[in-house]
Amino acid sequence: MKKIDIKSMTNNELVSKLSDLKTELFNLRFSLATGNLSNNMQIKNVKKDIARVKTILREREIKASGTRV
Repeated sequence: MKKIDIKSMTNNELVSKLSDLKTELFNLRFSLATGNLSNNMQIKNVKKDIARVKTILREREIKASGTRV
């Protein structure tokens, strides 16, 4: 998932996507623990996607409040 794709989503879609990604990360970790995960890079990619979504949500939150932290 690219930053451009994330920026085009609405806040509600981003919150929904974040929830989906967290569920996917849980399932990947579970698969890793049971030895069924074939590609360990999937975990890294999902973590990066979660970070991207959280970053965009935070940027919008700061922009909406009008203050810089």
